[in-house]
This record gives sequence, structure tokens and C-alpha cells, in this order.
Amino acid sequence: MLLYLHALKPNVKKIFLIISLLFVQAIMAQSEAKEKEAVEKIINNAAHAFRTGEYEKSLDLSSKALVRAFKLDDDFLIAHSYNAIAAVYYEFSESKRAIEFYTKALHYAESLDNNPLKDFINSNLGNVYYYSKIDVGKGIEFYKKSLYYAVKSNDSSQIAYAKLNITSAYFYLGQFKKGIVYLYETKNFIERKGQPESKLSYNGLLGLYNTHETKNTKAAELYYRKAIAIGESNNLNTFTASVYDNYVDHLVKYKRFREADSVRRIYKKLHSKLYSEAMPGDLDDTAIQIELDEYKNQLEKIESTNERQQKKIRDSRTISILFGILLLFLLIMVYMLYKTNVFRKKLNAELTKANEELQAAKEVAEQNSQLKTQFISTVSHELRTPLYGVIGITDMIIDEHKELVNNEQLNSLKFSANYLLDLVNDILQMNKMEDKRTVLEKTDFSLHDELLTIRNSLQFLADNNGNAFNTIIDPEIPKRVNGDELRLSQILVNLASNALKFTRNGEVTITAKLNKFMNNKYFIDFTVQDNGIGIAEADQEKIFDKFVQIERKEGDYQGTGLGLAIVKRLIDLFDSSISIDSAENTGTTFAFTIAFEKAQYDNDISTPDVMEMVGKELDILVVEDNKINQMVTKKIIERHGHRCRLAASGNEAIEAAQKESFDIILMDINMPGMNGYDTTKSMRELGIYTPVIALTAYDKKEVTEQAANAGINDVIVKPFEPSLLFEMMYRQLQVK
Repeated sequence: MLLYLHALKPNVKKIFLIISLLFVQAIMAQSEAKEKEAVEKIINNAAHAFRTGEYEKSLDLSSKALVRAFKLDDDFLIAHSYNAIAAVYYEFSESKRAIEFYTKALHYAESLDNNPLKDFINSNLGNVYYYSKIDVGKGIEFYKKSLYYAVKSNDSSQIAYAKLNITSAYFYLGQFKKGIVYLYETKNFIERKGQPESKLSYNGLLGLYNTHETKNTKAAELYYRKAIAIGESNNLNTFTASVYDNYVDHLVKYKRFREADSVRRIYKKLHSKLYSEAMPGDLDDTAIQIELDEYKNQLEKIESTNERQQKKIRDSRTISILFGILLLFLLIMVYMLYKTNVFRKKLNAELTKANEELQAAKEVAEQNSQLKTQFISTVSHELRTPLYGVIGITDMIIDEHKELVNNEQLNSLKFSANYLLDLVNDILQMNKMEDKRTVLEKTDFSLHDELLTIRNSLQFLADNNGNAFNTIIDPEIPKRVNGDELRLSQILVNLASNALKFTRNGEVTITAKLNKFMNNKYFIDFTVQDNGIGIAEADQEKIFDKFVQIERKEGDYQGTGLGLAIVKRLIDLFDSSISIDSAENTGTTFAFTIAFEKAQYDNDISTPDVMEMVGKELDILVVEDNKINQMVTKKIIERHGHRCRLAASGNEAIEAAQKESFDIILMDINMPGMNGYDTTKSMRELGIYTPVIALTAYDKKEVTEQAANAGINDVIVKPFEPSLLFEMMYRQLQVK
């Protein structure tokens, strides 16, 4: 049977005590079941004695129940016994001992899958800490634990009482806004199914709230009188006295002293009737006896455990004798293996030392590799950023001043910037290959279009050296194949650009010829042939090594020595090999074979003009802190007929995106303060879903994952071709 007592005023003691017994079904032997039933009956009697004010009898019965519960080793009954004992001590203001016994009750309850029991005990601990003014905050913590277990039990009544407790404690601390939230949550249940105690508590707490928070005196007095009426009609004297006390405080607060004196007399009369002087001293002997009984039962447990251990020792003697014989045999075996073990130990020591040295060397190498990668990435970023400005400004000058198209100095500047960019890209590419971070990415593409693009992109180099530049493709090769278009392009561009650089007034030809079709794959032979200065036979074995530069005649182009090394490693990725046929002053031919799979779609997919696809002028927000990059990007956008708005920081970009509507946002990643990732993430959190394309000088693969996590739609690496940027923008607008 459960007893719920709820109070309104925090300075009134002996309230909100819960003494509970939940009956369990007998599932053990008949004798043990009868003993459990007897203990349950004792605890019930103790609870009845507590309710009728026979506290010494309640404590005596609870103590006897505890002893018998220990003998049964039943955590459920032990927890209930301690709970009942603690309730008596708290009734007589022995808060310290009450906490001790409630804590013991909670310890045993925690071992059980019994949420109601945990609910009651946590609630009782909350009462002691709250009403004894030991630690009201800690009392609230226990009340919230009580609420947690009440919710798990799906007990609407207990949920309501837990929330009333939390409300009362928060009101005591003056935190009315926190408390009223829990109180309002109980409204529907209390109005529909609430017991008189809960209805009284609910109305009394509303009175307190209106007295101290809303200052609505009429509402406060209405709730106080309603609570008093409920208490008097249901003989709830303890609760009614608390409401009277709060009512007196209310009248005094608003200087209605005559009415306060009248209500105070009623309160004192009721209070005197309820409480008499407690006799905590009479409980000392009983408390000592309880502790002695605890120790006695613990000793009995130890003795019982010891007896079982002694029996195990006696049973194990025979095993020990057999074990001795086995041990003797093992000792003989150990002696026989002794010399072998000594040798092994020495060998292991040498191997361990060698392994440690190898491990240390491996860690140093890994650390150096990581530092190298970080250094190359950082340097590449720092170089790409100004190169973007140089190349962009050069293009702007040529575009705005057509008379300078053939200016030697300006073209030299652009060539040098592009050369430096190629150098950076080569270093990054080689570093990724050494770290084995380069993998093939297969897509459908047109080999015809790819060769045409390569020819167009390198035509300026051919013209500079007076070379004829041709591409020949076998008509047997299908229009579209499936493979890594980018890696193939890197191979052919490196080989063709080398041929064009070292050939004067000659001819360079790229040829693609179908070798065979087997296992659903097209094996295509590629050759890059020139009639330039050629390569000496002695140098042909080392030209694919890194940073190798064969001596040239004065005025010849030198380069970095990385191009052919990259070609060799890329061809290795295709599981192929490259051959060279060259003679000095005759020319050079590079040849290799790559297998491509059949394309999923045989027909070409046409790509219309970007402006035709977009069909309108775009409003584009450029987020960039570098002034030069701002100018370059803005010119690129405006040159293509679109409107551009600049933002120099992440915060400025967020403000602009909130005030204006943009079709696309171009976001620099590496900005001071709020970087591009954080800026985009903040925009997404604010509900701004405009497509964002990151402009970065870092390698794309280094930032792709973090960019996607931040909500960035795509990434383009600076410097870039404007056509690639606008194609990327179109794709994002199509998705949008």
C-alpha cells in the first residue's frame, strides 16, 4: 500500500513522506515464500503504525523486518525496510540518519528492475534535503530522478506528485519561472483524476505563484481559499495548516495585518493540534540496535561464505595432490627446455631491439612524410592565392585593352604565372602519388572531344615554337568510353607539352588507335610523336625519375623534371607501361596502351552554352577577404553579364544573405575570423539554402569532405577557367 503526503510550504516539516510496499509474487520454495510473506506483513504493520502515530512501534517492526530480510538476502524487502526506518527518523527531525537509511534503501533498490520503488526512495531523499534545508538544490536533483522513474513506470499519479515537489522546491528558491513550468504540466491530470491532496497542493502552489511572481492578490487569495476548502472537507490537516501559513505570509506581505492576525490564530490552533514535542533521544538505543543487527547479519553472511569456501578447500585437496604430480612432470619438461629457452630469449631480445629500431625509424619516416605533405599543401596554397590574382589581372588587362594582346611583356607575365601554376600542380600531384592517395575515377567521356580539347589548350605552345600540332584518332574507337578522363588528360598533356617545348619548327602528333576489344574492354594504343631534338640513349632510362633534367642546348626550355615522373606513375595506375623510342636530332615517340570499359551511354551528351542554360542574369555574392581576389572574381562575373556583390568577411556575408536574395554564393574558405566552413554552416542553420561554391587554393580532395559537412555544394580550385566555374554554377542551379 502506498502513502503519498504532499505539502505546500517548505518550512513545514514531516511532509511528503512516502512509505510503500509493493507485493511480489512467490516464485521460490514454499518455505522461503512464506517467510517473505511474513516480512511483507511486518512492513505493512510498520507502515500502519507510522500513519497512526505509533512511531516507536513502527521503528521496532521495521527493524525486525530488516533482520529477516537480510537473512532472506532479498534486496526488495531490504530496501523497503530501510525506507520505513528512514521515514520514522525523518519524522523526528533526525535528518542526518534519515538520509543515511534512505541512501541504503536506494542502494539496494538500484540492483532491482523496479522503477516505482526507485521513484519513491528518490522522492523521500528529495524531501529530506529540501524540507530540512540541508541542500534544496540537491533535493531538486532527487525529485527529478523520482520524475524520471515515474515516467518510466508510466504512473500518471506519481508523475504529477514529482512535478508538484519540483515546483515547490523551485518556489522556495525564488525561481518561480522554472517551477511554474512543472506546475502547469500537472494541470490536466489533477483536474481530471487528481486526489484531494494533489488538488490542494496544486491550488496552494498557484497561490504562492500569484503572491510572489504575478502580484495578483485576488487570484492568490482565491487559490488559497480553494486549497483550504479542499483540505478541511477531506480532513487534510497537515496540508491545510501549510496553506494557512502561506496565506498569513501573503496578507502580511500586502500589509493586511488585521486579516493576517485572524488567519494566524486559525493556523496556530491547527498546528498545535497536529504536532507535539518530538523525543529523538528515545530513538538512540533503537538506532544502535539496528546498526548492531546490520553488522550481525553481515557477519552471518561472511561466516556462511567462509563455510562454503572451507568446503571448496576440502574438496580441492585431492585436486591439489594430482596437481602436484602434474607440476613435477612439468618441472622436468621445463628443465629439458631450459637451454632452448635461453637461446630463444637471447634471440627474442635481439629481434625486439631490431623491431624497436625499425618502429622508431618508421614513426620518424611517417612524421616526416606528414610534415612534408602539410608543408607542400601550405606552400601550394600560398602560391595559388597570388597566382589567381596575377593570372586574373593579366586576363583583365588583355580583355580591356585589346591592343596589348600581342604585348611581349604581358604575354611573358601570363606565361610565367601559368608555368608557376603548372609547377605547383606537378608537385602536388607527385606528392599525392607518393602517399598513394591517387585513385582512378571512372566516368563516361568522349575520347574524340578530349583529344580536341588537349590540342586547343596546347595550340599556343605549338604556335610559339612554330610547330604543327595534330591529333589522329582511329574511327574504330567508339564515340564514348568509360575510364578516368582526368588522368588520361594529365598523361597526354605532359607528354605533348614536353614534345612541343623541345621541338622547333617541326611536328608533334598524338595518335589513338584501337588495338583490340576483349572482355568488354577497348584496348587503345596511344603514341605521342615529335621530330625534335630527341633523347640520348644513355638518358632514356632515367627520364622517368623525379627532378631529372637532361642537359639542353642554350635557350632550351628546362622545366621541373616532374612531368615524365608523373606520367610514369599515372600509367602504372592504369596497370600499363610506357615505352620510348628516340634518337638524338631525329625525334621521340612515347607509346602506351590503356584499357577502357564500354560506356553506359553511347551517344554524346551535348552541353549548351552556359548563358543559354541559365537564361537570366544571376545575382552572385562573392565572399573573399583578399582585395585583389575580390577584384578578379568580380570582373570575371561581370564580364559574363552577371551582377556581383562583395563581402569581405563571414559575418558580412551572413548579413548580406539575410537581407538580399542571391542565386549563387562564391565562398573563400581560408578567411580570418569566421572561415568559409563556419560561415556556410551558420547560413544553413539560419535557413539560407542558396547554393554555395567554395573557392580555395587548397587541393580539392583535401577540403571536399569538410566542405560537404559544412553544407557547401561544390568546390573549385583557384586559379580556374571561368567556363568551368559557370558550368559548375549551372549544375547547382539545376539541382536547386
